[in-house]
Amino acid sequence: MIFKSRKDNLFKAVIFLVIASLAFLLYVSITNYKENLDSLMSIIIAILVLGLLLWIFFGTSYKLTATTLSYKSGPIKGNIPIKEIHQIVKGKTLWIGVKAATASIGLIIKYNKFNELYISPETNDSFIKEILKHNSTIEIITA
Repeated sequence: MIFKSRKDNLFKAVIFLVIASLAFLLYVSITNYKENLDSLMSIIIAILVLGLLLWIFFGTSYKLTATTLSYKSGPIKGNIPIKEIHQIVKGKTLWIGVKAATASIGLIIKYNKFNELYISPETNDSFIKEILKHNSTIEIITA
C-alpha cells in the first residue's frame, strides 16, 4: 500500500517562497545573461535547487509491503524491514535525524536499536492501522 506525504501550510509556504525567489533570480539571470562563468553557474545552481525542491515536494511517499517499509523524499530513499520496527511515536516532530516528511506532527519510526525515521503520511492513523497488520508487536506511543 502506498501512502503520500501530508504537506502542511508552513511547508507549502516556505517551498513556495523559495521557489518563487529562485524563479525570479533565474529569470533575472537569464534576461541579463552575460557569457561568463558566474552567470552560467548561478543559472545552473538555481535550476538544480528548483528541481530538488520540486522533487521533494511531489516525490515524498511511503510504501508498505508485507515485509518492508520503503520511503522516498527526493534523494533520500531507504527500506526498513517491518520486523525490525519496535516503536512508533505518533503526533510528534523529529527535529534531528532522517526526515522523509513534508509536514510536522507525524510519526517517528524507531527501528533496530537506536535508529529513527520521521515520516508524515496523509493520515497517521491509517498508516499505523496498516503497519500493525504486518507486525502487531509494534508499540504505539501517543505524544
